[in-house]
Amino acid sequence: MQPTPVLQYAVAWLQVAEHELLLFTAFWFILGAIDDFAVDLCWIGLRLRGRCRDERITRQAAVAPLEGRAAVFIAAWDEAAVIGHTISHALSAWRQDDFTIYLGCYGNDPATIAAASQAAGNDPRVRIVIGDTPGPTTKADCLNRIYTALCADERRYGRRYRSVILHDSEDMVHPAELAVVDRALAHADFVQLPVRPELQPDSPWVGGHYADEFTESHAKALVVRDALGAAIPAAGVGCGFSREMIARIAWRRGQGGSAPFAAECLTEDYELGLLVRREGGRSRFLRVRDEEGNLVATRAYFPATVETSVRQKSRWIHGIAFQGWDRLGWSKGGADLWMALRDRRGPLTAIVLACGYALVVVEGLLALAGFSGLQGGVPLSPVLGFMLQICFACFLWRCMHRFGFTTREYGMFEGLSSIARIPVANYIAIMAGRRALWGYVRSLRGMAVRWDKTSHEGHPAAPLAAGAPLAVGALAR
Repeated sequence: MQPTPVLQYAVAWLQVAEHELLLFTAFWFILGAIDDFAVDLCWIGLRLRGRCRDERITRQAAVAPLEGRAAVFIAAWDEAAVIGHTISHALSAWRQDDFTIYLGCYGNDPATIAAASQAAGNDPRVRIVIGDTPGPTTKADCLNRIYTALCADERRYGRRYRSVILHDSEDMVHPAELAVVDRALAHADFVQLPVRPELQPDSPWVGGHYADEFTESHAKALVVRDALGAAIPAAGVGCGFSREMIARIAWRRGQGGSAPFAAECLTEDYELGLLVRREGGRSRFLRVRDEEGNLVATRAYFPATVETSVRQKSRWIHGIAFQGWDRLGWSKGGADLWMALRDRRGPLTAIVLACGYALVVVEGLLALAGFSGLQGGVPLSPVLGFMLQICFACFLWRCMHRFGFTTREYGMFEGLSSIARIPVANYIAIMAGRRALWGYVRSLRGMAVRWDKTSHEGHPAAPLAAGAPLAVGALAR
């Protein structure tokens, strides 16, 4: 059967699309791979010189009194399912008395207030702050209300806190965290500890891909960033600031020094970490292990469905890539400029990945055309063929790193699973990039920024509360 002109035209169009998509994706994939490979080389160099070894903290040092009082900020809206576990575990894990958990709640969220009050009991280390504005506002707005309460308490009792530590409502803290942060703030103005996503049996693909990404980022990328002396972004959990630095950032923002957190920003924690560097402060990313070898990190369950994961990651891309560019501009230092480019490449990555998967569809259609007697794909040019070989080698290199870091923290099975989860992570990145772009466009049209928070149902400390035979040390790796 002779092919019709329409089919011939369609095949010719697919051949053109194949060539352009191959050239576009190969170029940008190689450019991104060079960027990642530079970080890999820095990390390998640090390893060879012994500068990537995790520090250690003794059991006695982990429970020693702090040099000064610590204020722990937690913003909570609609968190009745998890906030009780967070508070009760923190109060039992942290043996020090010189800290206060400031929990920001809303008057129209009585369930969260009740759960927090029940978990806190009469413990004076918990202070529930209820604002006048109904929720939800933005997370930064809630944190600013907490900061106002902190300043009022300092004036009322005539004592000033030494540090401000940020956490989320679903976090499970490590017993040594306060001691590690307190000790590090003697030589720094901001300290970030690792985040360790917990594996979820009911969500091995979506929930599991967070473990892959955070493990590699917090064991390599941020280690390199710290070694280069670049600004460290705050993750919003497990991060501590000196009281003086928080006050300086608050005065920088105006409003009488009462609002250190940018209420109009979707990633106020990320921005806060970068502002420390711009204020002349010193930032550190620390990896510390306790006597049992467990990593001093914040443990939490991350979104378990594609929809919630896309919503969360789109907020990160919107805040870091789009708002970060608008609000912070570009740094002049070489290391800071490099890291800003890496932070803001999320939208471009989504486009390149989308083109890559579109290429898979085009190749399938061309193969089908070839089987049907029509002309299929055209031969590749030597240059393009060489570029594709480089892409494949880079992909294998990335798989090796992903496998190695995930295996080190979660075991061989999860290491192998991390490679199988790459397509899932790519799909979420594509959809999140698209959603972030539309959200940014809507904000340019004047739409107000809202707290598009993630709903939380499970908590890593819940087995402890239920009486399961799990050790606190094992849960705080």
